[in-house]
Amino acid sequence: MSTERRFPAEWEKQQGILLCFPYNGNDWPGKFAAVQWAFVEFIKKIATYEEVFLVVANQKTKEKVHEMLKKAQVELNKVSFIIQKTNRSWMRDSGPIIVKNGSKREALNFNFNGWAKYKNFQLDRNVPSAVSSFLNIPLTQVLYKGKPVILEGGAIDVNGKGTLLTSEECLMHPDIQVRNPGFTKADYEAIFKEFLGITNVIWLADGITGDDTHGHIDDLCRFVNDDTIITVVESDPKDSNYNALQENLKRLQDSKLENGKAPNIVSLPMPGRLDFDGLRLPASYANFLILNKSVLVPVFNDPKDREALNIIAECFPDRTIIPISAIDLIWGFGTLHCLSQQIPE
Repeated sequence: MSTERRFPAEWEKQQGILLCFPYNGNDWPGKFAAVQWAFVEFIKKIATYEEVFLVVANQKTKEKVHEMLKKAQVELNKVSFIIQKTNRSWMRDSGPIIVKNGSKREALNFNFNGWAKYKNFQLDRNVPSAVSSFLNIPLTQVLYKGKPVILEGGAIDVNGKGTLLTSEECLMHPDIQVRNPGFTKADYEAIFKEFLGITNVIWLADGITGDDTHGHIDDLCRFVNDDTIITVVESDPKDSNYNALQENLKRLQDSKLENGKAPNIVSLPMPGRLDFDGLRLPASYANFLILNKSVLVPVFNDPKDREALNIIAECFPDRTIIPISAIDLIWGFGTLHCLSQQIPE
């Protein structure tokens, strides 16, 4: 058992970004064609800065996507295709988490199970091995006390120095979407230490309303550097997110980093409430994706878009901030960060 593992922060140098071309129309009923073009735009922006590793269902899909990318004038030399059937496109959760193990890289397979909610995830289970063999990185199935551990990438965020953010709603709820029945906080902290090199965990409380994953951290708060955390705050006291986000803010203000110091806390607004077809959607500016020289930020045709972009720009003075319209993507209950997984160099 190695003790050398470390999960690099997202702003550390990346080889590229793992994506999966939207394949399951049921995830975006009535908006599937629009979502595919929105996704092409997403690929185009990433390919401007680094490599894209794009999972596609089969050769036919690959040819179709290649044509779409060509039409949109995407830099095709920056896109590599990995042929692998999936159930869905949420690479943050079904894809491998790539860590450093000493001087080498190691891919971790956290045994995706459809967020302990959906029954069709068997194809997604093959993503970690397909990706790790394509990248030629050894793959480890994550076990604890001999049993598979289930953890989605969207449930955690790290500063690369030993501190991890997660939420109790996602990992500790006793009876809704239970990933690992009977696990205590101590169990999770032991797993985080062994596999991700984590020495300090900051536990937030609840996620945002409408979140299909039941509390993923990447809609709530994110590290933007070693000692700064950006967190979403709802300004309307009548909104159903208000109390939960105030509680999370308070927990962050009371928290400590791995070095014993208090983190800097930056508040990020929430977009106005977004509903479609009778459902409240989990729109959040915290679902941004950090690339080597830029940050892609989901925007929602909302007056708060500009405020959010300015705040995020202040957090990343050396990176270009690029807004990406997420009005169609969010109908699948997630946006840029949920759809991607960084591959550290």
